[in-house]
Amino acid sequence: MLNLLARCAVIFLALISASAAEPVKLKLAFPSSDRSTSYLAAVKPFVDAVNAEARGQIEIETYFSGALGKDPAQQPQLVLDGTADIAYVVTGLTRNRFADNAIIEMPGLFASMRESVAVFTQLMAANALQGYEDYTVIGAYVTEPETIHSNIPIRSLNDLKDKRIRVNNPGEAAALEKLGAQPVFLPVTKISEAIGNGSIDGALVPPSPLVDYGIKRVATYHYLLGISGAPLMVLMNRKTFDRLPKSAQAIILKYSGAWSAGRFMDTYEAVENSIMGELKSDPKRQVIIPSPSDLDAANAVFAAIADDWASKSERNAELLKTVRAELTKMRSTR
Repeated sequence: MLNLLARCAVIFLALISASAAEPVKLKLAFPSSDRSTSYLAAVKPFVDAVNAEARGQIEIETYFSGALGKDPAQQPQLVLDGTADIAYVVTGLTRNRFADNAIIEMPGLFASMRESVAVFTQLMAANALQGYEDYTVIGAYVTEPETIHSNIPIRSLNDLKDKRIRVNNPGEAAALEKLGAQPVFLPVTKISEAIGNGSIDGALVPPSPLVDYGIKRVATYHYLLGISGAPLMVLMNRKTFDRLPKSAQAIILKYSGAWSAGRFMDTYEAVENSIMGELKSDPKRQVIIPSPSDLDAANAVFAAIADDWASKSERNAELLKTVRAELTKMRSTR
């Protein structure tokens, strides 16, 4: 009888101990503020959903404004060295690490953010892109195609001649150079100051950075020639993910991939549409839609850049073929 009571006591204490166990804390590194569009669209929906369902198992805590590492280009490394378990990553800042993402940045290839996010998500689900062996991919996102915002009149391709325009990636640089402009690589955080002091004439960005980084204050001309979006990701250390209980892994995966992409697209699109509405209704601004002839000329340049990129390697050619085929299929079902 005493032995039975002792065994019951041990089991009871074990149950009490298990119920009192703290959840596994996961650190998520985010380089900007909790008011940025990127956080609201790419990070917050995932964190909120996982924390709500995984209560008692895991808890994700977001560290804002570079608290775990100030350099946005080092976000992927923070995940690998264990400083963070998860990080929001602008892959264009570490281009060599994620070289295949050049297909997502290809000028003129995607007509909208929804097209590029859908294809990017599919490519990641199929493990079609290299560079992610050490990561579990939470989400793969892309901004709206970046357009030209300046403090001087740019109303046509002819107005681009010799203008110094900030670009985000080599594809954009090649496109603007062929269109007569002088591309300037510059972090998005430096654009407002550079336009203000005259070191550049304008910048390629999607609508949300106009507000998030104060660019709207210094740029009043908006030439809506969409060139390419910027790939964005939320990445988790694969080893950390693999050490989690299977139930916790399942919750993270439930709110990754297509689920996360869907929340990103809905949130991001609503913000972008609101900003564009404000620009168009402001009498002090000029919002210019490219003419059909400008679009034809730009699209010819974009196609030549894509074909040149594909000619560099069999892998590039296969990726471009795959994406073009997927876009053809997507567009035919609309």
